[in-house]
Amino acid sequence: MEWNQITGQVISAAMKIHSQIGPGVLESVYRRCMQHELIRAGLAVRSEVALPVHYDGLCLESGYRVDLLVENRVIVELKCVETILPIHKTQLLTYLRLANMPLDCCSISTSCTCETGSIGY
Repeated sequence: MEWNQITGQVISAAMKIHSQIGPGVLESVYRRCMQHELIRAGLAVRSEVALPVHYDGLCLESGYRVDLLVENRVIVELKCVETILPIHKTQLLTYLRLANMPLDCCSISTSCTCETGSIGY
């Protein structure tokens, strides 16, 4: 499946979930609903994927976790916030770097609207 098709499915799922359950629920609820919708759409999805930090021959369990990894190509990071801040984008770029992935999709559920976007490095 092409990257654009995967991200299209992610964005469609985010819009559907947000329209049905609205703002103000926990990120864990959005994550579970998103995982359900994407699996229903026939995509391979892993939740809470650990991202270790590799430094000078060491593999450090950093505590970083990707909300969803779709088709081993797209990182979905969910945020339940009113405004997307630069730190949220920096966090996603860090996840991409640690995962050695050139492509991503950042799906963000806010308390007022459903914002989606993508970032690459």
